Amino acid sequence: MKFLKKYHKWLAVVFTLFIILFSISGILLNHRELFSHLDINRNYLPSDYQAKNWNNAAVKSTLKINRDTVFIYGNLGIWKTNSKFDHFQNFSTGLPSGIDNQKIFSMIYTSKRELYAGTLFGLYQFNTQEQKWTLIPMPTHEKLVVDLIEKDGQLLVLLRSNLLIKTTNRDFKIIELPQPENYDHKIGLFKTLWVIHSGEIYGTIGKLLVDLVGLIFIFLSVTGLIIFINKYRIKNKRRKEKPAAKLRSINLWNLIWHNKIGWTTVILLIITTATGMFLRPPLLVAIAYAKVGKIPGTELASPNPWFDKLRRIAYDDENHRYLVATLDGIYYSDDEFQSNLKMFYYQPPVSVMGVNVFEKVATNTYLIGSFEGLFVWNPASGLIWDYIKKEEYLRPTKIGPPIGDFLVTAYSDDFDGQEIVFDFDLGAININRGKTFPMQSNEITEAYRMSLWNLALEIHTARFYKIFFGPFYILIIPISGFVILFILVSGFLVWWKWHRKKNYKVH
Repeated sequence: MKFLKKYHKWLAVVFTLFIILFSISGILLNHRELFSHLDINRNYLPSDYQAKNWNNAAVKSTLKINRDTVFIYGNLGIWKTNSKFDHFQNFSTGLPSGIDNQKIFSMIYTSKRELYAGTLFGLYQFNTQEQKWTLIPMPTHEKLVVDLIEKDGQLLVLLRSNLLIKTTNRDFKIIELPQPENYDHKIGLFKTLWVIHSGEIYGTIGKLLVDLVGLIFIFLSVTGLIIFINKYRIKNKRRKEKPAAKLRSINLWNLIWHNKIGWTTVILLIITTATGMFLRPPLLVAIAYAKVGKIPGTELASPNPWFDKLRRIAYDDENHRYLVATLDGIYYSDDEFQSNLKMFYYQPPVSVMGVNVFEKVATNTYLIGSFEGLFVWNPASGLIWDYIKKEEYLRPTKIGPPIGDFLVTAYSDDFDGQEIVFDFDLGAININRGKTFPMQSNEITEAYRMSLWNLALEIHTARFYKIFFGPFYILIIPISGFVILFILVSGFLVWWKWHRKKNYKVH
């Protein structure tokens, strides 16, 4: 017990700041839309987060209307330019304020000369008369539009769980996507732990419960720190023969409630800590590709087999089939979604975070980009070619980190025919070593702020600490997780052994 008490105290003191920051950032992450209008100027952040060479997922893609009209869009909003990318005009008028509200996942210019943008919080159409974007209501609770395509003059809108087809000016029809062949009704363990950790597993009530867990972590950290500091203050007063009754009373109150709140919520605290440890490398490697059964009575038990799995969609005119990129792999439907979707036998390497680039480049040939890299993929022959390294891709025999050497966020060939890849860290790269892609303008750099939600994410995933610990930051999550578990378990055991039956009274 003396060992547990000693290290419960000292480890808690050392990790207090981490615990409080994890807790505050976690609460912010649970309410993205609520805080979506709040941004941080990147100039005030460490250099890794400052806007340089279109890095930090600034670009999702480009859309070329003609030589004089090209849109570049993504986390930086929408900017209008030309094929030389030598000037830029902010094209986000009508979108709500806040960089999160202007986060663009897809754009399309239809055969009817209509311009649409799929955002984090809905679908927008550009009103040419008013020269601004207007929100189009959709018949689903979810708002995130991940992809837009046109087929037979109709707009198809892909959400993370549903596919919509625009039937009239303002009406949509939900296309029921059949389940995949050999559907086992299982879901990724990563996704399961994710929704347990965030509370989403029980919807809004679950998220509020996890918010409460965050507040409890803060309360326990603060009260524990007060007890720790006041013990030394009391000893100092006693040594100087000064009265310390008030400090003892404060400490006793903090001790009582530290214990009461701690032991009654310890199971929730342990579950939240343990699930969070596996959502980042290196422990993520152990669960990245594992599948488990859906938990009955939760959000995961949705009858929709594609719940939160859809990422990109394309239509192959030559083979008359849809291709749908999901978190489980790439599927196709050759009968207009009338029968179960079929998975391609040969699959390209795709990060657990999903597909970012999905373009047809030739007959039966696609360009697939993600945090695994950029690859040319032929689903018929099984050929997979590393498009950046210019070599055939060989699938690793051992499971490693779920990311590759290049963290591809976007691809474009609209810059004077040059092929530009956008890497999360490196920014714009001409993979054919041709003309250098123009640097972002000062106006874009100034406007490309970081949302408060994204800053919270960087802190919560410990990536923010890379500026202090270098590559060893990756160990912060597992080390912090094991330490917090020790603090929780040791605190409970010390309470059970020494404090459980004591009848404390605050005078």
